[in-house]
Formats: sequence, C-alpha cells, structure tokens
Amino acid sequence: MLAFIGKAFVPYRTIEVGASYVRYIKTKTIPFPNSTEKNSLTVSYLTESCGLSLDKASSASRLVKIRNTEKPDSVLRFLHSQGFAKHDIVTLISKQPRFLVASLEKTLRPKIEFFQSLGMGGEDLTKIFCANDRILKSSLENQIIPFIDFLKGIVGTNENVVITLRHSSRVFNAQFVKVMMPNISNLREQGVPEGHIRRLMMCYPRSLMFRVDLFEEAVNEVKAMGFDPARKSFVWAVRTKTCMSKANWEKKKELLLGYGWSEGEFQSAFVLQPNLMATSDRKIMKVMDFLLTIVGLNPLDVAVYPNIFLCSLEGRLIPRWSLLKILMSEGLIKHADLGCAFIVNNNYFEKKYVIEYEKNAPEIIKAYQDGTRFKGLVADCKT
Repeated sequence: MLAFIGKAFVPYRTIEVGASYVRYIKTKTIPFPNSTEKNSLTVSYLTESCGLSLDKASSASRLVKIRNTEKPDSVLRFLHSQGFAKHDIVTLISKQPRFLVASLEKTLRPKIEFFQSLGMGGEDLTKIFCANDRILKSSLENQIIPFIDFLKGIVGTNENVVITLRHSSRVFNAQFVKVMMPNISNLREQGVPEGHIRRLMMCYPRSLMFRVDLFEEAVNEVKAMGFDPARKSFVWAVRTKTCMSKANWEKKKELLLGYGWSEGEFQSAFVLQPNLMATSDRKIMKVMDFLLTIVGLNPLDVAVYPNIFLCSLEGRLIPRWSLLKILMSEGLIKHADLGCAFIVNNNYFEKKYVIEYEKNAPEIIKAYQDGTRFKGLVADCKT
C-alpha cells in the first residue's frame, strides 16, 4: 500500500523481457500542499496586524489557524480599547495565540473586565493572561471567581489580590480546594497568625501550592529546628523548605559547613535568617570569601550575622568596609563590630560612621557620600 501514497495512476503497458511478459504501472508524483502557503493568511495576519516577528508568527501559527479576519479583528479592537499597548498585544499573542480566535463576548470581555474590576491593568493584566492558558479555558463563574474569592478571604483586599497574582500569576494552576486550603489549615493549627499567613500568600503563594503531605513534612521539620510558629520567621522557614529539594538543601548546607561552620552554627544562622538558604551558592561563596579573606572575620562572626548574605557585596559590604578600614587605619576609630556595621540600615551606619567623622576626614566621607566608593580599594576587595 505504501507504494501508492502520493501517486496518480496512468494506463499500464506491457513489455516483453525474454520469454516473459512484465506489466508495470507508470506513475507520476503529485506534490503535497505547501504548509507555508496553507498558513499564509495566519502568518501574515500575525505579522501585519498583531506586530509579531516572522519567527514568532510562524511558531504561533502551529497553535492557531485564521481562516477569516472578522473574529481576530474584533479581538484586537477590544484589546486596544482596553488600553493594551502594542507591545502588550505582541507579548500576549506570542504566548497565547488562541486568544485571537476566542469568543469576545462569552470569554474575553467578561474575564478581562472581571480582572480590571479588581484593579488590575496594563502589564499585570497581560502577564496574568500570558502565563495561564487555563484562564481562557476556565469558567469565570465556576472556577475563576471562586478562586479569587478564596484568595481575597486570605489576603483581605482587591489590592492584595493583585499583589499576590503579580508575585506568582501561576497561582491559578493551584488546586486551591485540595491543596492550598489544607496547607493553610495546617499553618493555622500550628498557631501561625493570620497576618503571617497573609504575608506568605502575598509574597510566596507557590509555597502554599506544595503537595499537602510534603508541606506537612516541611512544617514539622521547621518546628523541630526550634522556630516559633508565632513569629514571622516560621513562615519564611517553611517557604525556604518548600522551595528547595532535599538534595539542594544538603548541598547548600555542606557549602556553609565547608567554610568552618559547625552544625550548631548552621542551625542557629538559619533560625536567625531563614532566607539564608534561599541565597544562591555563588552569592554565598563571594560573601564568605570576602568576609573571611579580605575583612578577616572568622566563621563564627559570620554565623552570628546571617543577614549579611542578603546584603549586596558591591552595593553595601565593600563600600562600608572600605570606609571602616580607612577610619581604623587613621586611628579615628579603634574598633568596630564589623558584622553589625554591615547589616545596620543606612541611616544608622551614616550617623555612626559618616556624620561622626566628616570633620576629621572630609575627603574620605565625601568620597563615600558621592558614591565613588574608594574605587581602588573596591578593586582590591572583589573576589
């Protein structure tokens, strides 16, 4: 049968070969339709009317077929009327080309107007539709509104709902009845204040999308480490545990222990600052190398101030160390608690080390205030 694919029959003829007669069928190949020609309307519409590049239009044409322009024209007019800029439409159609052929009155208008009623617009609105093809497929009445009502019951206001969706628009992919509700109930049973649960939902909603049994395991581990459920650090520790695999946790822990921390120092540092373990390996190594090699702190000094790992090396640690080093070398200060000096806020640091000495070392202080940051010293300090 395969021999006949793509062939057209013509009358056969017989030839004589020796004592035998052989009949053969004369065939000719009929070309298949060119897929580019077939999609020419779709591609040209995506490039000319929607503003997509040829590459993006070709890719999008695999997911949507435009046979006439009436429906997509009405969709584009509606998007423009709702304040969608050209780049918003390019982003939206590139990621969700089926948007163009969705029903305007039954699907698009009600959903977009619903999200706008929450106070969402511009890039936030584009982002939520780009990130979730399920929004187009989900029922507004039966799925989207119940989820938003649930979310609002946790975070309190429409403004906070928008903040939550901005932090993780994929929260729509969560099974909020089967997963998020049980996880929130778990936190409440532990005695976690509603304000801390609200903060976790708004900043890291993906933590509450964690599988129920694994979420419970993470909560139990955090409690075993000595975290108090009544303190904000408890939910940040839960967030860190749910966002890391056990293998990555152990790898990062071994990295810190490799710099001389004991098991107890690691445990204490994590309790003081749970976001320590959310810091990248590269950042940990750069900060540790700077503090131990350049500044001369010992591992215990660093463990006592784990907030240091959340500070910018180039933006805070190096400039402050440069200033403190010169003040000490000039004899203007005899000693400074360097760990504390690195983590205090700018107002406190400048009051204690800048304003205090601006008369005695005006050039040094001016360099710090102007942001020149002692460029030679900074180069020496970088690792």
